[in-house]
Amino acid sequence: MVNCVGIYSHAGSRLKAPILLLMLGLALFPGSGRAEPTTGLAMHGTPREEPDFSHFRYANPSGPKGGRATFAVRGSFDSLNPLIVKGVSAEGVREYVYESLMRGVRRAFTLYGLIAEAVETPADRSWVEFTLNPAAKFSDGTPITVDDVIFSHQVLRDHGRPNHRSYYKKVAKVEKTGDRKVRFTFDDTGDREMPLIMGLMPVLPSHLFTPDTFEKTTLEAPIGSGPYVIDKVDPGKSITYKRDPAYWGRDLPVNRGHYNFDEIRFDYYRDAGSMFEAFKSGLVQLRNEDDPTRWTEGYDFPALDEGRVVKEALPVETPAGMSALAFNTRKAIFADPRVRQALIKLFDFEWVNRTLYHGQYARTESYFDRSELSSHGRPADATERALLAPYPDAVKPAIMDGNFSFPVSDDSGQNREGRVEALKLLEEAGYRLKDGVLVNAATGAPFTFEILAATRAQERLLLTYARALKQVGIEARIRQVDSAQYQRRKQTYDFDMIQYFWPVSLSPGNEQSFRWGSEAAATEGSFNYPGVKSEAVDAMIAAVLKAEDRSSFVSAVRALDRVLLSGDYVVPLFHLPRQWVAHWRALKRPHVTPLYGYQIDTWWIDPSDKAGSGNTRHAVGP
Repeated sequence: MVNCVGIYSHAGSRLKAPILLLMLGLALFPGSGRAEPTTGLAMHGTPREEPDFSHFRYANPSGPKGGRATFAVRGSFDSLNPLIVKGVSAEGVREYVYESLMRGVRRAFTLYGLIAEAVETPADRSWVEFTLNPAAKFSDGTPITVDDVIFSHQVLRDHGRPNHRSYYKKVAKVEKTGDRKVRFTFDDTGDREMPLIMGLMPVLPSHLFTPDTFEKTTLEAPIGSGPYVIDKVDPGKSITYKRDPAYWGRDLPVNRGHYNFDEIRFDYYRDAGSMFEAFKSGLVQLRNEDDPTRWTEGYDFPALDEGRVVKEALPVETPAGMSALAFNTRKAIFADPRVRQALIKLFDFEWVNRTLYHGQYARTESYFDRSELSSHGRPADATERALLAPYPDAVKPAIMDGNFSFPVSDDSGQNREGRVEALKLLEEAGYRLKDGVLVNAATGAPFTFEILAATRAQERLLLTYARALKQVGIEARIRQVDSAQYQRRKQTYDFDMIQYFWPVSLSPGNEQSFRWGSEAAATEGSFNYPGVKSEAVDAMIAAVLKAEDRSSFVSAVRALDRVLLSGDYVVPLFHLPRQWVAHWRALKRPHVTPLYGYQIDTWWIDPSDKAGSGNTRHAVGP
């Protein structure tokens, strides 16, 4: 049987466009007939919003429109195409210019339509059919057609980013089934998330793109169907977006209370220090803080004392994600898991947290920490054990039983127990201490490697870790490079170890393949930086994608978590229990904070608060 569901649109985004496209799920409503139109689709269960809802509860439809808001970005950019590997794309293009058939609310796996006004999919999700909204159009006034959707799939499948190529090649057939209808039929992989993946596919104007030129970097302003158009570009330094007064989706219920700024500007800075100084001076209106030292000691400037700048610690209830030092297991030095286990034991979280971060962090114990998806402290249930049974050596017993935790030191900075256990593992792996230097017992080569850093904040942590490694004779060299070189070396896996953060939603899905799948390990540009190649990991990801109900989904994610933890692919670091944000007072937000933290596109500028606006050159305009 098939469900036909009418859906409204939503185009929410965050200041930092984390990976949103793959955080959500799609529900089925099995039955003998078609479902009545509804406002959304949920991964498991039913959508939260009623069909006649007027706006999302975390948005304020009365928020005033107008003003200019300026935000800071570290680094530089040389492209306005965020859909290809080449170049570094400017902030905001994907979020503000390009739209998808559907957009998601990151709370609890729910999607709402954008360019599509209806969707059909059978119970086995072997295909999905979208009906386009007749009002949808690009910013140049050209209506969005089925041909644009088909073109977008083809060009992204053949010329897009590796994740797009991987997902969209699962489409076996694309066909136009009506004037406003397009159907995607999938291959036999049984990936139940594919209707969602296609719903989140960006739609490009076929009258302006050609496949031959798509992969070339460009600074020519693109045309999309989103709420903003690009107004000004200063290559590598800033990009300014202007709200499109003719935006076709501005009156849809899910957009009420969103996109309140007339103008959004992203200014680029070389380092975190200059970004903070820009915020203090009012050149930047908002700062998402992640440095405990700065949060604790750095906010002592006059504007804060006078109440013109506001500090807030906002609740956040989504998974913390995995912030870690990633071993590149493609390198021979990290191929032995005993070596990786030893280096994990040498990371002294208690000492690092107290001396560097004022004790503000919590240790990350899971790839899905701070959520029900985490396996930490939970014994594997029957479903997990059944999934893992074909791979008896894939999960350590303590992790299977829920008794595992990362080592806890005495906070003295000595970490004696960790050193003893690490040296034992290293000896088993073929290393020995010689005159204070750890060497390969067979070759005499010293144990040395490079940790690639992109920021000074990273460098401080890495130097502390390197000193701990030095205590057992390991030489870890810290090398800081510019953002462009760092990006290139990441994409080609030209590193020994890097610090990286993998964000996670309450609905992990296909993105897990791009992060941990065996195929991704050999695909340049993927997020599988550790080079994970594991049949058990691949099987658990497949189980996540095939889960048909919430219970089996949670079990599959926990099983995946256990396999990843057992592989010792990273040195897990830490996470903040709340979301820290500071902003100039004129920048206002709704009283309700979304489950996943603040959403900048629901904020607005109070035109009457000139004193709290920051620098009027960028902050509040007529």
